[in-house]
Amino acid sequence: MPTKRTASQYFHEYFAEWIELYKQGAVRSVTYRKYTITLRRLAELAPCLRICEIDKRQYQTLLNAYAETHERQTTLDFHRHLKSALLDAVDERLLPSDPTRKVIIKGKAPAKKKHKFLSQFQLQALLESLSLPNEPNWDWFILLMVKTGLRFSEALALTPSDFDVAAQRIKISKTWDYKSTHGGFAETKNDSSKRVLQIDPLLNQQFADLTRGLPEDRPVFVSGRVFNSTVNDRLKMLCQKADVPIISLHSLRHTHASLLIFAGVSIASIAKRLGHSSVTTTQETYLHIIRELENQDNDKIMRCLSALK
Repeated sequence: MPTKRTASQYFHEYFAEWIELYKQGAVRSVTYRKYTITLRRLAELAPCLRICEIDKRQYQTLLNAYAETHERQTTLDFHRHLKSALLDAVDERLLPSDPTRKVIIKGKAPAKKKHKFLSQFQLQALLESLSLPNEPNWDWFILLMVKTGLRFSEALALTPSDFDVAAQRIKISKTWDYKSTHGGFAETKNDSSKRVLQIDPLLNQQFADLTRGLPEDRPVFVSGRVFNSTVNDRLKMLCQKADVPIISLHSLRHTHASLLIFAGVSIASIAKRLGHSSVTTTQETYLHIIRELENQDNDKIMRCLSALK
């Protein structure tokens, strides 16, 4: 049973009750785990901090302590979790005002940025390094992610029944909970993630042959506990073999989207294909590529207009 919330309650205790009350069962399990990680760090950094002691100065001190070992974006995520709970504490009159107002988000210097996507030439070299036997392996998995832009958990959850060979489509309606020890099917990231993807004829035929005879309702690529690092290590080896920049599995999704943008596919169509909840998400994620194309368009416009006498 939850304890009666009072201003003298420890902040980490209040936050633990808050995530159980408002987040458990309301967000995906992977998202809920992020809140529990925030709770652990809060308990470590401020085990004796009471609600009544939190003012702007005290809260900034807490954030600064967290920022000493985390990058700015991670600190911002930590702050957003705590702020949501503290605003409710204000509503419950446990705090006189919002202590998070106008705080400064700090963080240690970010690690050296990794390549987010491959060029078409580099991608072709990577694909030529794949080993594609007659049964599923991680190279087939990588090829699938390249050509569909699926999230890692979405690709893991695909079963033979999700492939509509006649229509050359794949149905995405679930994910695979690879972060838990028992695995299992789970919900998609959001409703927009439930979608049907058109695939090219070659990939369609390849997976029709690859999945023939496999159990219709079992994942094509999962036979036990799956670790993201295992597949990333395989991708790293393939990148080294192909002599291209080393990228992550998530970068395959970025590569897929980047190729479509450079091919002139509309942002709306790309957002739908990626399962983004809004076009704005796609625009913000790939803004650097969009701006590059705008610069190319400006050059074309100037050449066109300069030709007019």
